Amino acid sequence: MSPALELHNISLHRDTTVILDDVTWVVRPDEHWIILGANGSGKTSLMRIAALYLHPSAGEVVVAGGRLGSTDIRSLRRRVAYMSAALATELRPQLRAFEVVMTAKHAALEAWWHTYDDADRTRAVACLGQLGVAHLADREISALSSGEQQRVFLARTRMNDPAVILLDEPSGRLDLGGREQLIGALDETIASDSGVATAIVTHHVEEIPTRATHLLALKRGKSIASGPITGLLTAELLSETFEFPLRVERRDDGRFSARAG
Repeated sequence: MSPALELHNISLHRDTTVILDDVTWVVRPDEHWIILGANGSGKTSLMRIAALYLHPSAGEVVVAGGRLGSTDIRSLRRRVAYMSAALATELRPQLRAFEVVMTAKHAALEAWWHTYDDADRTRAVACLGQLGVAHLADREISALSSGEQQRVFLARTRMNDPAVILLDEPSGRLDLGGREQLIGALDETIASDSGVATAIVTHHVEEIPTRATHLLALKRGKSIASGPITGLLTAELLSETFEFPLRVERRDDGRFSARAG
């Protein structure tokens, strides 16, 4: 299958600081990636480049066959669904849940920036239904709990039938119960359409959904491991990634856990 997302030899510099250093990452439609790394390893920068909200200092970005720089970026962005823990702060609190989802059609943050029709609203409510929150469609996003908001944001990633879904620390604002609900929702989302590629940024192995298939490990802006998660996520790799001795185990239910070694 043709890749859903290709990042080739990506570098990102800020003055004399190297944030990303020659990172190559290729995601195919049936792959579900975890991007793992310590704070400051370049995870969010890599995700923002993949989502076409940040241009690299060097390298090539290709989304569903369209190359950044030679394809209209507006059409490319509609093929990438991007969700971050900071998204809630960028949206007007008075937006209703269905409007939050609907704005993804044009990769926008406001409903009044574009014209929408009844079919768009129907599609948005259907996406909310996939995450079990269709009953919240007319509620303002600020009136929802953190867990409900994250389900709405996850529903937003399905609006355009994207080539790839990118989730940057989606549990960052959640308590333990909300986190567990979100992980379950992520597994359900992957299962409902396993042909849509996903990538989830985290620095907690406990947050890895059971249906994740691949792992990219970053350390100080470099890719130190990339491939199928089974057999790759070891104590040795985790210890190198976080520069601290760690043990990792996979439970019978498929979830990972880690602790000091």
